[in-house]
Amino acid sequence: MSLLKGVLIFSTAALLFGCGDRVDNSSGRATVYEDASSASSTVQGLGVESQDIQSVTDKMIRDIMTSSTLFSRDVPARVIIDSEYFVNESSSIINKNLLTDRLRINLNRASQGRLVFVGRHFIDMVEKERELKRSGTVDSGTIRQTQATAGADFRMGGRIASLDAINSNSQEKSRYTQITFELIDLEYGTIVWSDIYDFRKSSQDDVIYR
Repeated sequence: MSLLKGVLIFSTAALLFGCGDRVDNSSGRATVYEDASSASSTVQGLGVESQDIQSVTDKMIRDIMTSSTLFSRDVPARVIIDSEYFVNESSSIINKNLLTDRLRINLNRASQGRLVFVGRHFIDMVEKERELKRSGTVDSGTIRQTQATAGADFRMGGRIASLDAINSNSQEKSRYTQITFELIDLEYGTIVWSDIYDFRKSSQDDVIYR
């Protein structure tokens, strides 16, 4: 009789423990694909959203393509566009590479060889392969060998800044975001091109960015 009682107690405890670990997803919403360029997402906040990333990079590309400094040259300019000198000083959490990668890739496609993009963020990979070739560990491949890797004429820098306000009565929040891009002459240090993109949003913000 005591054995049966022990089995019942153990079974009851195991059942209660198992139930405690379960997560009730009955009220969840099924995952759906949304248009990344649309502002009609069901989850939105005051930060930089996917439609903002697309809008700002598209605007920068259109403006850069009209730059006579870059496109009036006989030899295509060499440009570095990465997040190394792109600073986020805003109160929004954002992966800066979302901006610089999209700008570089789409500008590379749009320029159709009239700009040459230096992959400085891949310099470690390039230098390792060059060392393997020059040490004889691997052959020289099918393209030319150069004395040094490509230097750049211009490099992109920029900043994300913001100004926040909150209504102490309603707790409604407002955020003004300003995104600037500047192209720097890497010999002379002058700014040869710059542009700005800004917007303001307000809401009862309860979205967490990661």
